[in-house]
Amino acid sequence: MSSGRHTTRARRIVAVTAVVAAAVGLTGCSAAGADDRPLVAVTTNILGDVVEQVVGESADVMVLMPPGADPHSFEVSAQEAARLRSADLVVENGLGLEEGVARHVEAAAADGVRVFTAGDAVDVLEWTSEDASGADPHFWTDPTRMTAVVDALGAELHEVPGLDDDALDTALGDYRDELAALDADMTEAFAALPEDRRALVTNHHVFGYLADRFDFRVIGAVIPSGTTLASPSAADLRDLASAIEEADVPTIFVDASQPARLAEVLADEVDVHVAIRSLATESLTPEGEGAATYLEMMRSNTDAIVDGLSIGN
Repeated sequence: MSSGRHTTRARRIVAVTAVVAAAVGLTGCSAAGADDRPLVAVTTNILGDVVEQVVGESADVMVLMPPGADPHSFEVSAQEAARLRSADLVVENGLGLEEGVARHVEAAAADGVRVFTAGDAVDVLEWTSEDASGADPHFWTDPTRMTAVVDALGAELHEVPGLDDDALDTALGDYRDELAALDADMTEAFAALPEDRRALVTNHHVFGYLADRFDFRVIGAVIPSGTTLASPSAADLRDLASAIEEADVPTIFVDASQPARLAEVLADEVDVHVAIRSLATESLTPEGEGAATYLEMMRSNTDAIVDGLSIGN
């Protein structure tokens, strides 16, 4: 990490410490201060990390999605669902991503809980196959769209009682700087790939925004859908095999929360033999496994994509 990033992280820690100290001073008791913190509930762990980086210890952040889970299918407990309906703010991805949690978010909204939908803050892309199409919910693969999300999120957080506006502005500015540095680093890394190697195949459509931002071609997906809950047909596999061979794609990228079985089936059933590389694209990992934060995940995936598409080059 550069000295500049150490500096911004240090400023963020100072700002968060000031918020916590103020809360303790108002209540006269650190335990009571913690109990009185506003509750911010976040559906996915990617957005949960962003919220935690921005608010620090000044809010009780409840992240519903555990590390390594599939955002399309994870469920919440009855206790979590009840807390969701008492939150000061619910932060969701939206665009159809959290298919197993949407009804609980809707119930909270019906109870009058403020809901921030990150997908409303971005220029949404569509994924398309021969059978279906829809809004692509995977906007976080583009750091510039995540900056738009952070800007809109900041406005919502300023409406949450108990958060210090000055400390929040400092933390938001620092995180915007981190996102700008991430975007610059990804741009530089992908510049090493020649144009004919900028072709992506994944287990399902997840890199549309990355492709849009960094000038890649999305050749196809083993599951021709924006959700992992669909299944490919034999015709889908044959069409994808032809596209892979035509584009000379050396690697298929499979999300770490999904088995590589479907990509392996592609090799077995239609005789397409390519490398299979696992990425943490839809869920963060536990600490120490390479993608414990959004920034760490994006840098790790960038390195893996460059390595995977450089095979045989």
